[in-house]
Amino acid sequence: MNEHTAYIGLGSNAGDRRDYFNRVLSALQTCPSVHSIRESSFYETAALGPVEQPAFFNGALELQTSFTHRQLFELLGKIEQDLGRQRSEHWGPRTIDLDLLLYDDSIMNDADLKIPHPQLHLRSFALKGLYELAPDLEHPVLKRTMRELAGRLNGGDYWLDSEKPQLISIAGNIGVGKTTLATGLAERLEAKLISEKYDANPFLADVYAGKTELALDSELFFLSSSASQLRKDRMKAGRVYVNDYVFEKAHIYASGWLEPADLAKYEKHFNSICEGVTNPRLVIYLNDSVEHCLQRIHQRNRPYEQQIKPAFLEHLARGYDTLYTDYTVCPVIRLSSDECRTPEQVDRIAEEAKYYIAKSQG
Repeated sequence: MNEHTAYIGLGSNAGDRRDYFNRVLSALQTCPSVHSIRESSFYETAALGPVEQPAFFNGALELQTSFTHRQLFELLGKIEQDLGRQRSEHWGPRTIDLDLLLYDDSIMNDADLKIPHPQLHLRSFALKGLYELAPDLEHPVLKRTMRELAGRLNGGDYWLDSEKPQLISIAGNIGVGKTTLATGLAERLEAKLISEKYDANPFLADVYAGKTELALDSELFFLSSSASQLRKDRMKAGRVYVNDYVFEKAHIYASGWLEPADLAKYEKHFNSICEGVTNPRLVIYLNDSVEHCLQRIHQRNRPYEQQIKPAFLEHLARGYDTLYTDYTVCPVIRLSSDECRTPEQVDRIAEEAKYYIAKSQG
């Protein structure tokens, strides 16, 4: 008799939610082919999707079982049916929802059963329980642990939406390798590359040379340029884009250059145009030491960059870290710059990025 480890996601937002969970546990405990059960904590989460409805109670179970994945899947469906689950409305309320999230390291793609659950990596309400039960368990497709996958979401929940532009934004310090990675990803994903127009900024060289009275003009140029590139009415639903910056970095830079009075003027402009800018569906945040970034800045030898000081790079690094500490606009993949140097590494990142975007079927 073969023993298997399976992970089940539980959700309920109708009736006595905790009672439904207890009834699921009772049904599983009385099944001879289920030999042990570990239970995560249970927690309340806002409902995911476009339908307004009550909050969910969510959790996860770890089972040791001799069932095949198909047998276990059918058992979960029977338990749902016995507990009054209705499937009349997609995204709608439900008495009980039981998802077979993982089964050993199996990968299945049947019409009615997909393992791992195809959007597990996008849902904190599922990953929280798995992280609690098995933080070092590896996703069999993405080859990332539950700890890492949960960390990418900062507690947020997401779904793939092909009705929106699929923008992948690369974030990180000057000299960390954003443009190189963005170019490589755009090629592999057949995406449109959007590059920051730093060479077109007529004020940048003077600002780096010490003419800080031009800093506001320089930052407003970048702000206007970025907002124009990322305007919602210029980006097509379902099309994949990759840009070598994140829009929010504009404020990080401005706070490093501008005096309080000028920063206040800048923030009025920033806040007035944010609503018209396309949000990313995925951010890839590159990290490296200030020392290594300075080395690359000197090696690429752009004249106006040679005056950059370590203190400014340290300011930018702190700003990015603060931004992504509790960022919930989209998932954030954090990578060391050493993880995206070779073509093979970029290939892997591109394949992984596909699981966070939804290409149009048209």
